[in-house]
Amino acid sequence: MRKLLLTPLLVLLATVIATAQNSMVITADQPQNKISEHIYGQFSEHLGTGMYGGLWVGEDSDIPNTDGFRNDVVKALKELEIPNLRWPGGCFADEYHWRDGIGPRDERPVRVNTHWGMVLEKNQVGTHEFMRLTELLNTEPYISANVGSGTVEEMANWIEYMTFDGNSTLANLRRKNGQDKAWKVKFWGIGNESWGCGGNMQADYYANLFRRYATYAKDFSGNDLYKIASGFSDENYWWTETVVEEAGRFMDAISLHYYTIATGEWGHKGPSKDFGEDMYFAGLKKGLHMDEIVTRHSNRMDKFDPEKRIALAVDEWGIWTDPLEGTNPGFLQQQNSIRDALIASTTLDIFNKHSDRVRIANIAQTVNVLQAMILTDGKKMLKTPTYHVFDFYKVHHNAMLLPLHLETESYEHDGKSIPSLSGTASKNEDGSINLTVTNLHATQSQEVQVDIRGEEVSSVSNARILTADAVDAINTFENPNKVSPESFDGYTVRDSQLTLRLPSKSVIVLRIK
Repeated sequence: MRKLLLTPLLVLLATVIATAQNSMVITADQPQNKISEHIYGQFSEHLGTGMYGGLWVGEDSDIPNTDGFRNDVVKALKELEIPNLRWPGGCFADEYHWRDGIGPRDERPVRVNTHWGMVLEKNQVGTHEFMRLTELLNTEPYISANVGSGTVEEMANWIEYMTFDGNSTLANLRRKNGQDKAWKVKFWGIGNESWGCGGNMQADYYANLFRRYATYAKDFSGNDLYKIASGFSDENYWWTETVVEEAGRFMDAISLHYYTIATGEWGHKGPSKDFGEDMYFAGLKKGLHMDEIVTRHSNRMDKFDPEKRIALAVDEWGIWTDPLEGTNPGFLQQQNSIRDALIASTTLDIFNKHSDRVRIANIAQTVNVLQAMILTDGKKMLKTPTYHVFDFYKVHHNAMLLPLHLETESYEHDGKSIPSLSGTASKNEDGSINLTVTNLHATQSQEVQVDIRGEEVSSVSNARILTADAVDAINTFENPNKVSPESFDGYTVRDSQLTLRLPSKSVIVLRIK
């Protein structure tokens, strides 16, 4: 057999072909809009062990707690600097009656949680407990009001109970129950999934109902409500258009829900652990579909709100898989892998890119449910890979979005393709630039040339990376730090150009000056 001799030119060409060609241009002297910190909101529903056991254990628990909330979870969430926390649902919100959750706990009624496992809801966490949690977390409350099974009067009374600082009967009842000073509550959701579990309403009907409820959602004692209408999910653009057209002047935002279902089948969503590249790729591809969905909902809103006064509130998002084997299927308990972390980082990039319209969002959910930040088991607690992504992305809170043009190689699998890279660049008040970049490829590292225009680059600092050795790598209670951040040194700086070398399935964060 004749040997093939490679000339130096052929060797060079082979090297070029084998090396991914990626480029990024950041225009550092042309900041756009502010990236609202509220894009990084959380969501805690009365669902499974998301609240009870995950956050609340009660004052008498042998798990260390403050006023009933477990200290380890509160400490971890506080480190994320979460800007808002949505409660009590979700579907649970439209069967929740706030008076069930006030007064002595041993006298509160016991209800059936018909949406999530038909378990008993003892109402141990009500208004006062939840507001105490927001104080411990130093976060803003986002209250979802009951429109599906509640009344206008019930909602109006709840607002007065929480926010009126005068001498009304409801304000004095709040004082009797232990809270003298009125709370500040900005974010107020009027219904949840009113097209489905929140009442199975038609768009025209809900738009009229929203106008009525919004009329009686009053501002008391200097508390300025930010009223969020119930939007639809996925590609149901007609609902958004109808509700904004008919009720837009009464709202500050309209919600959008989108869950990443790797298989595309609600009845068989795919596993959250022990999967291969097929499920890895499918999950990432479905997650990236958020960009088209946000774009098209925003375009519909532009017809009636071209100045973008009304925000798009993506207040439920994340990957939804089949429940873990042996768990109550109504508890929506799943594991959390490096794949899910990259779905989070790329979704947050999408929100940042659309932050002129997307100004509030809430991942589902905070603890033990769906794409959680934290998992608990009795006294044990761990931080998921998704937690670390949210920790990385704190740098973008309230920073100015910078134009970022990305030319990237494709990640191809089974005849389909997605971009290999995703990223966000932002600028702080001190002039420093924050950069987060994700390499989605399952097996190939990526080198990217970053050209920063309009600023001189002198140094890189605070560089960290999150990666793993397998597409389904997870943290467990036996090995809680298997997927955890490490310092990142895969970069060089020369003449205002930054070269990054990203391992497969990784996300990095760094600061540039």
